[in-house]
Amino acid sequence: MHEVEINESIVADEQHCEFISKIGVPVTGWKMDLKRCFDLAVGLLGTLLSVPIVIVFAILIKLTSDGPVFYKQERVGWMGTTFDVIKLRSMYQDAEAQTGAIWAQKNDPRVTPVGRWMRKTRIDELPQFWNVLKGDMSLVGPRPERPELTEQFSERYPDFPKRLRIIPGITGYAQINGGYDITPGAKCQYDNYYIEHFSIWFDIKMLMGTVRVIISGDGAR
Repeated sequence: MHEVEINESIVADEQHCEFISKIGVPVTGWKMDLKRCFDLAVGLLGTLLSVPIVIVFAILIKLTSDGPVFYKQERVGWMGTTFDVIKLRSMYQDAEAQTGAIWAQKNDPRVTPVGRWMRKTRIDELPQFWNVLKGDMSLVGPRPERPELTEQFSERYPDFPKRLRIIPGITGYAQINGGYDITPGAKCQYDNYYIEHFSIWFDIKMLMGTVRVIISGDGAR
């Protein structure tokens, strides 16, 4: 009796197709074209204005903790594609060496003192303007999660993959209403509400809300 040889790439493709089927129909059309133009205009302005702030905090990060200034991490984006998100490092180096990928929590012990302040004001997110210019992210949209967490939450919450129907964002409805320690289930509800009611005016309101969060220092609970 001959042993059947399994082609791992075919199995992976089948799993990916099954995952894509859970996402649903992507959000497209003229509204998305307008959203992209809006992202490019504001993203370019944001990149230029944020350079001095990024330089100052890059120095603070170097002076107060070991490790690189910038932090790159694989995230899941539009329709299940992956990309590297760029942030100012807010955690201690090798913070997850013992635990692996875990959900952000209140008073997260992995976060440095400078990082905690950056998270409250969302300054650690400023390098992601580059992700916006590249097209990996939008200014507003569901927060992109890591592949392992996306897989885990997709099994637990059937509607979780649907948030991938639209390009992920630096800020969004879930971030403004929930902060860093929002539960995956609540985030899923907020994100899908945003997708169903998406408009450029909604994006503008979310950006205004983000400014309020930054001023109030409620970026991390």
